[in-house]
Amino acid sequence: MFKFLLGLTLLVGPSYAAVNRTRFQAAAVNDPSTTARLTENTVGSAALRAQIMLDRSGFSVGEIDGRIGKNTLRAVAGLQALHGLTSSNVIDGPTWEILNATGEPALVPYSVTEDDLKGPFTKVPADMMAKAKLESLGYENLLEELGEKFHCNPTLLRLLNPRARFDKVGEDLIVPNIRTPLEAVASRVVVSKSASTVTVFDASGKLIAQYPCTSGSEHDPLPIGAWKVTGVFKNPKFFYDPNLFWDASPDTAKARIAPGPNNPVGLVWIGISKEHYGIHGSPEPSSIGHTESHGCIRLTNWDAVELAGMVKRNVPVSLEE
Repeated sequence: MFKFLLGLTLLVGPSYAAVNRTRFQAAAVNDPSTTARLTENTVGSAALRAQIMLDRSGFSVGEIDGRIGKNTLRAVAGLQALHGLTSSNVIDGPTWEILNATGEPALVPYSVTEDDLKGPFTKVPADMMAKAKLESLGYENLLEELGEKFHCNPTLLRLLNPRARFDKVGEDLIVPNIRTPLEAVASRVVVSKSASTVTVFDASGKLIAQYPCTSGSEHDPLPIGAWKVTGVFKNPKFFYDPNLFWDASPDTAKARIAPGPNNPVGLVWIGISKEHYGIHGSPEPSSIGHTESHGCIRLTNWDAVELAGMVKRNVPVSLEE
């Protein structure tokens, strides 16, 4: 059995008020001639295209939301470095040339399937003891499920599909044209505390993928050092032990939390050789890269699942400042 040091939200994430007021134009998002100069906090169709094309390039922005935030700029820096460009906090002409090279559309049509609506959907309470009473911690609704499926904020799906009800088979939607899961083999994983990234390399030293992450805090600092993968556990149960959490409520007890995407460690746990530590998913994708954790390394569920498919036992994991 495992007792995990999970990543709980300790700080407030960014505001998406500007995104909520934006009308994203599908034609503009799909325009391969886009070369608009984008800086932090830019919101709109060009920003959305950049995020989707970064995702397709293997440089995850975490949750796609149509806003150039810190996670997007981390992905931009990684892409620029890989292609020999000067790293900057700007999506400029040369960067757009790389992003637009494939000519792929950023948005594509999608029809809701029977599997999408199978659920089971679960109203997940915030209280840990209340979570322990549930038989599963599934998605709360179809909109949340599709948000994870297409690596995006559920609000963005509503903005892209203002007339959609998100409640029936065959409903036609417009969704981000995200990457297909990478099938590469990881030879080394590096977690950077200062950059808030997880980078993955193959046997030749080539960068395979980069993900934004949340790692450590003042109370539970990241255990800097050289470690190894000890195992990969899909759909893990979470064994809550208040003795492992400095901010645990005094009225909580040890508890078993059922598996599911809204489980405290999400859809996958990648254990490392430091006891109680690992890389795992999260029920709150919008918090990744913007908050602190209880020591472990948190990714979005989709990034964690992809990484889990590339690593195996004894793959080196370097945790760095």
